[in-house]
Amino acid sequence: MKYIVYVSTAIRLMTEDELLDLLTIARTKNKKYSVTGMLLYCQGTFMQVLEGEESSVDLIYSAIELDIFRHKNIIKLASGTIEKRNFPDWSMGFASVNSETLQEIEGFLSSPDLNLANNSEHITVNMLKTFVENNKLYISF
Repeated sequence: MKYIVYVSTAIRLMTEDELLDLLTIARTKNKKYSVTGMLLYCQGTFMQVLEGEESSVDLIYSAIELDIFRHKNIIKLASGTIEKRNFPDWSMGFASVNSETLQEIEGFLSSPDLNLANNSEHITVNMLKTFVENNKLYISF
């Protein structure tokens, strides 16, 4: 199984409706290709982890790279292979600083929902934790 972690910059700050639209599209495509992961958004910066079969992850990541209407400056931070998924039940877990409306949707992660302490050894989890801590997102590990 393959994973990719990347960061990117939103073309402009996204509204809650735009984030919900993005999440819906991502979940549909990820479910179709059996890709799981997590997307974090904070003040115009995205960090995402994708994991699944190599061809599926590569396909999804290629589509992300072509999405010039939502983001730019895509930087792949890490990629490699994993034996088991870090996010097996999440077609796309999602967290955002502006979260009141988003808390109503399936998969939105608030403080009690995101507990990655058991997976703290893997690079994907450590990168997400660093992003959360540096952006002062209120998510507990």
